Amino acid sequence: MILTFSQGKIIITATEIQCRLNANHIIFIADVDDISCYHQGLVIAADAGTVKWSVKLDDAKQFDLFLQQTSIQAQ
Repeated sequence: MILTFSQGKIIITATEIQCRLNANHIIFIADVDDISCYHQGLVIAADAGTVKWSVKLDDAKQFDLFLQQTSIQAQ
């Protein structure tokens, strides 16, 4: 599934999340197991040990759709 937001696109598969930002063709990739979601701020964060990244979604509708597609429990 592809989720479009103001900064780019998030591509969701069963095992992986790709965050493709419009600026400078930046791509962040993480396993679903390394993703955390935070209701406060609508933030998706990846923590794979030494590599960490996060993005803020535009609205609660996008955030809820992301949670539904990934089955991740938000904090």
